[in-house]
Amino acid sequence: MQAASAALAEAGLAGPDVDVIVTVSSTGIATPSLEARAMERMKFRPDAARVPVFGLGCAGGATGLALAAKLAAATPGAIVLFVTVELCSLAFRLDNLSKADIVATALFGDGAAACVVRAGEGGFAQVTGIAEHTWPATLDVMGWRVEPTGLGVIFARAIPPFAKTNLRPAMASMLGGQNLEVEDIDRFICHPGGVKVIEALELSLSIPQGGLDREREVLADHGNMSAPTALFVLDRVRRSGMPPRSVLTALGPGFTASTVTLDRAA
Repeated sequence: MQAASAALAEAGLAGPDVDVIVTVSSTGIATPSLEARAMERMKFRPDAARVPVFGLGCAGGATGLALAAKLAAATPGAIVLFVTVELCSLAFRLDNLSKADIVATALFGDGAAACVVRAGEGGFAQVTGIAEHTWPATLDVMGWRVEPTGLGVIFARAIPPFAKTNLRPAMASMLGGQNLEVEDIDRFICHPGGVKVIEALELSLSIPQGGLDREREVLADHGNMSAPTALFVLDRVRRSGMPPRSVLTALGPGFTASTVTLDRAA
């Protein structure tokens, strides 16, 4: 609610102005879903459309923004509020001190982020492209084990070497559908899964070492918050000045790469 209220206030809006609410989370399940529980306190209208999404993991920030943009484009003039919240600490399991759980405890944190999307002019950037790539036979890369005592993290394969080898051709294919090449992108705004993941992304996308500076800052300040993390990076990039063309990208269970191409608003 704090993240949603801040995003609306910066856009000069309030709860009653919202037409569609997209809520993304993978660290817990609630029925009624989170936006329904916040309806009265946020003063959302009774006719506001609710779109709760589960299971996207770390890719949820990029995929959720893409979904919000599609809904906004489908209904010109509609105010779409995208909110993502993850409480990764809920998955800290003292009953199962496996290597994967210890790594997850060291990497992950809690966080929430929100943004407002609508068709037309205004804002700090325009969504000009959306794409996803899911690699076959990769269900074991990351995810949850749903067990009686809670959620258990799955890291069956190392993500940094996978990203280093496989992201570049997938990114080229996704951008190719938009008549773009990797070299046409001024800045990749990446989900920082960890220090080794950041280094792998720089190598795969031919980014100078240390070029993903905002990603490192967010990781140092907050840890990997799963889905919200990419939006934390986007916020820091926009506050320092959006480049002419950027791509917000995140990797998540599936195993999937999700991208949103952003052109700086005129």
